[in-house]
Amino acid sequence: LSPDEDGICSGRYFSESGLVGLLEQAAELFSTGGLYETVNEVYKIVIPILEAHRDFRKLTLTHSKLQKAFDSIINKGQKRMFGTYFRVGFYGSKFGDLDEQEFVYKEPAITKLPEISHRLEGFYGQCFGEDAVEVIKDSAPVDKRKLDPNKAYIQITFVEPYFDEYEMKDRVTYFEKNFNLCRFMYTTPFTMDGRPRGELSEQYKRNTILTTMHAFPYIKTRINVIQKEEFVLTPIEVAIEDMQKKTQELTAATNQEPPDAKMLQMVLQGSVGATVNQGPLEVAQVFLAEIPADPKLYRHHNKLRLCFKEFIMR
Repeated sequence: LSPDEDGICSGRYFSESGLVGLLEQAAELFSTGGLYETVNEVYKIVIPILEAHRDFRKLTLTHSKLQKAFDSIINKGQKRMFGTYFRVGFYGSKFGDLDEQEFVYKEPAITKLPEISHRLEGFYGQCFGEDAVEVIKDSAPVDKRKLDPNKAYIQITFVEPYFDEYEMKDRVTYFEKNFNLCRFMYTTPFTMDGRPRGELSEQYKRNTILTTMHAFPYIKTRINVIQKEEFVLTPIEVAIEDMQKKTQELTAATNQEPPDAKMLQMVLQGSVGATVNQGPLEVAQVFLAEIPADPKLYRHHNKLRLCFKEFIMR
């Protein structure tokens, strides 16, 4: 803004009270949207201004609103709904600029995959004709040469927020794990002979991490993907990850306050009494029966043994 232009800064918002008004409006909206932690951040800017004016009436109001926000955090705990994320890729010349673009979509908290795919299929079906739109059902990389050039293809995958280990030290609360998100991950199981699923000893997994241009929540509900990294986990690494996950579930179920017997029973049945042949016993028989011949695998072998030690202790 150039201040010498006439009337540019004379609007009613270009004053201290205008700024305070806008911030209070923002705090109200954050509160309505269930982002109570941000209400506190906004009022941190407002309070010093009110204190300088010795506006005790407004300070009383502000602090009562803050108390409400903090109460909501305590009372709602894990029951708060923040959002579900999907990666959507567009393929086909019908999409024009969108061709081969990927986005992460933020949907209301309990949106299921069929809902968003039905919606997008309907929307683009109206644009290009229903027969011309096809949803790709798997999350494997798309080979453009195999696609029909006269069709528009949409690939939709459920993705979860992804954090490095060091980030988890700062992201302690449920809110922190759902706010300011720009990296997401999805996994694709595969075997070397092209089938998605196979025996434990041949089950690989590809983890794909997407980075978006901006962080969620954002003013738009879809954001461009600007970076994509892929890691392939070998069968023994997949087994290690599985065991760590089972151990975490057990730990959570046994440390629950107040104790929840049903939850514990479900976790135990899923991890100890696994009827399908993919339970811990099978993992141990496949990977720990003998010491691997390849020295490169020693580290993983040991790690898996430690995972079992921890698991049995839990």
